[in-house]
Amino acid sequence: MNKIVVLTEKPFASDAVNKISDIAKAEKFDIKFVENYKTKEEAYEGVKDAEALIVRSDIVDKDLISHAPNLKIVVRAGAGYDNIDLNACTERKIVVMNTPGQNSNAVAELVFGLLLYMVRNYFDGSTGTELKGKKIGIHAYGNVGKHVARIAKGFDMDVYAYDPFVNSDEIKKDNITPLSSVEELYQTCQIISIHIPATNETIKSINAKLFEKLPKNAIIVNTARKEVINEEDLIAYMEKREDIKYVTDIQMDHHSEMIERFPKRYFATAKKLGAQTKEANNNAGIAAVKQIIAFFNHGDTTFQVNK
Repeated sequence: MNKIVVLTEKPFASDAVNKISDIAKAEKFDIKFVENYKTKEEAYEGVKDAEALIVRSDIVDKDLISHAPNLKIVVRAGAGYDNIDLNACTERKIVVMNTPGQNSNAVAELVFGLLLYMVRNYFDGSTGTELKGKKIGIHAYGNVGKHVARIAKGFDMDVYAYDPFVNSDEIKKDNITPLSSVEELYQTCQIISIHIPATNETIKSINAKLFEKLPKNAIIVNTARKEVINEEDLIAYMEKREDIKYVTDIQMDHHSEMIERFPKRYFATAKKLGAQTKEANNNAGIAAVKQIIAFFNHGDTTFQVNK
């Protein structure tokens, strides 16, 4: 009987836990939940008998996998997987997967919750602005970006997108205007919604060269990764340009400084909220356990990210 360990410092919703457990047991898989762990040692103890591991934002590094001698697969219940050491897993011939698309609608809805909070001045009773007629630029037209576009059209916004990995004809099919460069996106749109992953190429790629192109009263919404922002450049431009606002569900490294210096132009949620809905919990958790079952039963590696 294959052993699945669900290692979650930030646990799944109880409904998701029950569904994950039921699916695993129905397929004759043994499953254990290691939730709310406080130390690395607790995590190490929890994974020692794991053949399969499901995580959320939990760190899966060389030290952790060294404590799981039987580990064959790790599934990140979500899209981003920069919390997993792919090289260390590959060295051990451990398959790493993500669950793309399962949290996408939840993240997209959060984008507009954050946007409304900003354009309505923190709901402080003062006169704000509307989203209707504003130009929104989607930086990366993947699963989340497509949902952002759908919702933006419901607000009657003008929607643009840039993604070097997506054919412009595919973007046009969704009645979205594709742009030819990231610089054009930031120059054209008053609102930018960021959905790029954190990679060697993208870390700190949103920097002074892009900030200087932003039109008046620009708002940047980041529900992707904090690492893609050059924080020093952002602080400098928000100091220089009093019309720029930045809103995110990932607190910056300079979070306290941002609150102090830009109290009405910066907002970050208490923790990363993109996937924090019951529906997203269910979707991602169920997808993760089903992918593990398919891997062991059929050798299915469809969503492998460390090929």
